[in-house]
Amino acid sequence: MIRFLLLSIFILFPALLSAQLVNIESKRMQTDSVRFALNGDFSFNHTNNDGKQVNQIDGAITTQLKSKDLQKIYFLLGNYRLIDTGEENLQNAWFLHGRFNYKFNQLALLRFESFIQGQYNQLLVVEQRNLIGAGLRVKWMDKGHFTGYAGNSYMYEVEYSERAGTTNYNHRNSTYLTLSYSAESLKFSVANTVYYQPLYKDLSDYRILEQFRLDIPLANQRCHGSDL
Repeated sequence: MIRFLLLSIFILFPALLSAQLVNIESKRMQTDSVRFALNGDFSFNHTNNDGKQVNQIDGAITTQLKSKDLQKIYFLLGNYRLIDTGEENLQNAWFLHGRFNYKFNQLALLRFESFIQGQYNQLLVVEQRNLIGAGLRVKWMDKGHFTGYAGNSYMYEVEYSERAGTTNYNHRNSTYLTLSYSAESLKFSVANTVYYQPLYKDLSDYRILEQFRLDIPLANQRCHGSDL
């Protein structure tokens, strides 16, 4: 039973097993002039199969607060996942990200960003990764139904591995490029994002993430670019 559950986790949640890099671009809230937004989700599942009990807890929260002049944005994202058999944890993972975004002008072409992030996953070789950073974000395209953003930031990260008995302190650069398209019919939108994060002291040590996203709304609603 335990082996079956472990195999299921590896099949259903490969991103949690292999990825330390999280695409924050896909998490940004699109709320236009709405000053406060909050999304929350929590679920609990208990299974008893011939005395073999499994508890699963999932929780997530996303919230955003804007200043009166809409030039300052505070963003918080968090989630937690636990799968427990009573004898051992099959999965124990959490993620927390906080971000401050400041518009230099009303046109919002250039913005300053600072962020802090922590994540833990017992199934990864590097179980815990914490980072803090700051940089600039620019809207490089806003034409018709196309919107594009690019950003460059400095990051200081700490990676901890209990299995390997190591703790690494790294200075990284983080560069991303995103391009989105919203159809005139409002029936769908697509977005593609690429991240590149090399070490300053060794450019051969880097991470790359590429993610393509397709959104098809069930109701007729206008698709907007990211506020952040």
